[in-house]
Amino acid sequence: MKSSDRAGRGLAIIAHEAAQFIKKEAGPGSLITVIRAQSASRGDRVMVFVSVFPEEKALSALAFLERQREAFSDHLKKHARLRPLPRVDFMLDNREKTGEELGEPAKV
Repeated sequence: MKSSDRAGRGLAIIAHEAAQFIKKEAGPGSLITVIRAQSASRGDRVMVFVSVFPEEKALSALAFLERQREAFSDHLKKHARLRPLPRVDFMLDNREKTGEELGEPAKV
């Protein structure tokens, strides 16, 4: 398996596990949807892009995800066979609302 295939599979696993973690841990105050995971810093860091509805809850949802980063890391250790485990950051991506081009991160 090529290195790029392995990296893509790892990103897909991280996105899937992030969705499972958020489904289990997030409260009913907003809908948080994982859009994609993207590698940064040669795979040492991964950004998980999420969409939040209603949009007014976006900042509180991102604050929740930031507080839960260590718990998500523990979740990844248990549910994904990724070594080394990358640092995961969550970012807002409400692109479908703003109509921004694919590939451009949404502005918070």
